[in-house]
Amino acid sequence: MGRVWARADLPDDQDIRKTLATKAMERGIDDILVRKGDDAFSELGRINLHFREGEMVESAWGSLRMVSVDGPEIMQEIMESAGESSFIVSTRDWKVIPLENMVAAFQGSGSRLVAMAEGLEEAKVFLHTLEMGVDAVLLEPEDWDDDAIVSLISSESAVGLQAVTVKAVKKIGLADRVCVDTCNIMVPGEGMLIGSQSACMLLVQSESEESGYVASRPFRVNAGAVHAYVMTPGGKTRYLSELKGGDEVMVVDKDGRSRRAVVGRCKTESRPMLLIEMEHEGKSFNAVVQNAETVRLVGPGGSISVSHLKPEDKILAVVSEGGRHFGMSVDETIIET
Repeated sequence: MGRVWARADLPDDQDIRKTLATKAMERGIDDILVRKGDDAFSELGRINLHFREGEMVESAWGSLRMVSVDGPEIMQEIMESAGESSFIVSTRDWKVIPLENMVAAFQGSGSRLVAMAEGLEEAKVFLHTLEMGVDAVLLEPEDWDDDAIVSLISSESAVGLQAVTVKAVKKIGLADRVCVDTCNIMVPGEGMLIGSQSACMLLVQSESEESGYVASRPFRVNAGAVHAYVMTPGGKTRYLSELKGGDEVMVVDKDGRSRRAVVGRCKTESRPMLLIEMEHEGKSFNAVVQNAETVRLVGPGGSISVSHLKPEDKILAVVSEGGRHFGMSVDETIIET
């Protein structure tokens, strides 16, 4: 299920509803709200149809009730139903505070919360309310027809980047490294989060800067050794060795803004490698990357080629507590060295 739904259920004319559904799909929206009886729309492509009849919506998420939150009483009723019922809510006259309360109540409950949004800016707020946001936002045709819908569909929550200190850079000989070629263009300052430990994942920049050695390849991140973690949408991780065409990874820029990118292919080759040892608040971490001028990390002042990296340099990373189990963050003591 996507986090952006398009509303194509309102016109009485089924042909008009079908046209709206087609436009939504062409915009890249896979989740479309239609009317009961619009099953034939599934022939448009690989899309998720959500069927409304009255105030009830039947979906792969189960049954959802459409409710207008026009006061604290109905908000309380919805919150008390978390774990038992799912909802599509409208908070047109009373917005962020009730959503914060409902998102908190629904967190971990197993129920779904979809919010109707007026415009893309409001949709962004709803998707990031209390960091985790609602499960999805429902947009009217005049909103998802905006060109900016592309960035909303691919957007993820912002990540908190911190500067860690390089302690040593060591040549470690040949090893297998992975280049991740995406189907998306990246710009300087953007790349992927990579690390030998999930507790410290470096921002490895895409090959989007011109070099005297090779032409720029802004779709590529020369990510690191096969054992390393890479951050994927939803805050999960995968091993670089597992990635293949069609998978999704998370692209992050120097300000922590993130978006989804699709893997086109991965190239695994034996190359000379470097071990980068780092320290942050008394804890030690490391990462293994190719020893090449074109491999660049991102620091507070801009990108730094690993061939010029030296002790006491600062580089950006996501530093976190806990560990990973099958790619998901777990709150337990795990020591990775």
